[in-house]
Amino acid sequence: MRTLLLPFALLIVCIGYSQTNNDTIPKAEVATTMQSVNIDGKTIYLTAKAGTFQVRDENNKPIALMGHTYYSKDSKTRNNRRPIVFAFNGGPGSSSFWLHMGILGPKRIVVNDPVSTPAAPYKLVNNNFSILDVADLVMIDPVGTGLSVPVGKAKFKDFWGVDQDIRSLSLFITQFLIASNRMNSPKYLLGESYGTFRNAGLMNTLLSQGIAMNGVIMVSAVFDLRTLVFPPGDDMPYISHFPTYAATAWYHDKVTNKPEDVYSFLDEVRSFTENEYVPALFKGDQLSDADKKAVAEKLANYTGTDSEYWIKADLRVTASEFFAEFGRDEGEIVGRLDSRFTGINQDLLSQDGSHDPQSAAISPAYITGFLDYFYGSLKVNKKTTYSITAGRREGFKWDWEHEGNIRWGTQAAINSGIDMAEALSRDPNMKVLILNGIYDIATVFYGVEYSINHLGLKKEIKDNISMEYYEAGHMMYTHQPSMVKFKKDVAGFILETSK
Repeated sequence: MRTLLLPFALLIVCIGYSQTNNDTIPKAEVATTMQSVNIDGKTIYLTAKAGTFQVRDENNKPIALMGHTYYSKDSKTRNNRRPIVFAFNGGPGSSSFWLHMGILGPKRIVVNDPVSTPAAPYKLVNNNFSILDVADLVMIDPVGTGLSVPVGKAKFKDFWGVDQDIRSLSLFITQFLIASNRMNSPKYLLGESYGTFRNAGLMNTLLSQGIAMNGVIMVSAVFDLRTLVFPPGDDMPYISHFPTYAATAWYHDKVTNKPEDVYSFLDEVRSFTENEYVPALFKGDQLSDADKKAVAEKLANYTGTDSEYWIKADLRVTASEFFAEFGRDEGEIVGRLDSRFTGINQDLLSQDGSHDPQSAAISPAYITGFLDYFYGSLKVNKKTTYSITAGRREGFKWDWEHEGNIRWGTQAAINSGIDMAEALSRDPNMKVLILNGIYDIATVFYGVEYSINHLGLKKEIKDNISMEYYEAGHMMYTHQPSMVKFKKDVAGFILETSK
């Protein structure tokens, strides 16, 4: 009753900052259900806990409720020797339902590949390709995504940045391991897209805090952001993208005298890129017209496009320009996340692609199917709102400043490969598995190869990094043969490194 005696303005202030009082900070809430998955004819019984976990800062003050789903194998006795995998998607600002329902969890959404999936009802089936036969799994939604929100004095902006994100995830992982009595379990990180950029920083931060990963799994990776963006005067992104343009042409039968094997074809493309394309770009306007024409003809032949287009582009075609140009004669654009997918180009005069056909083809199935599973099968409180992406929240803006780059004297090129190299050099037992889709134009495989080859690692340390390639795109697990390979590669990696 005393509150009613306060001046009105003061009352507003008190209400607005009520979460600073520990008694009024929202409590973590978890729904527990029993689930199962059948893998290769064997049924595995699981305890699933879906909801939020309170994360505290370095001074033990609550700063966030972190949304997550935790699958642990049921057993008569607690087995903290069983591996545990912490997994997330990227964005930045994406929740983790893509990996959750695509390949990792006990159920998966069935989508048409590589064409559009019709509207509901969608198929939710047993996931024979899950890794839950070899490890427990924690799907994490960074703050701003899923059910994850700041609490207390914390604000969304405290979590939206390269280093802020790494800090909050490291706090969650450490505190979750302690709370779940899993600190002595073999530990893994698995990230997709920006999640691999996050992984590189996270593996180093956790190591510096005394928590070593047995292994780190990078799905559709990026470490050096120069390989993805197209700033003026920088030839790197054009070089790193070209082999994927060529792979796209191979897939769509636009390569003259197409070789039977795509990987031998890509070896040829790599050789051309390194020995002819790179020197030509380096010469800039000093390249002769005759040499420019010769290079343009080869660029066109490898990509199923016109040499005059390459000359007009000064031998430099951005990813978005390629989306629009590649299928222009057919009235189509190709997918950014997976260039096997095509869509309708409504503006045949456009310089850039209008949308991503792969995203349009599968997103409704994944989003609707996941939400039905999350609130239905996992019994999460339906009064809570699951945020698919932080990008829908007011004020979402990512802080790209990274301490790792500043420590090495530059912020011009944002590169978390520096952190990965440091972690691998300080812990020679840590292993990294990188999975690349050869039709992925969002995070191109040649850019990953460049980044790994420029980490400055000793040979014996670099040997701890292994690369696998898939005849699919960014989300290679939409492709049935790649699903089989994904399970084999990831499960084998976990089994080998957890001995």
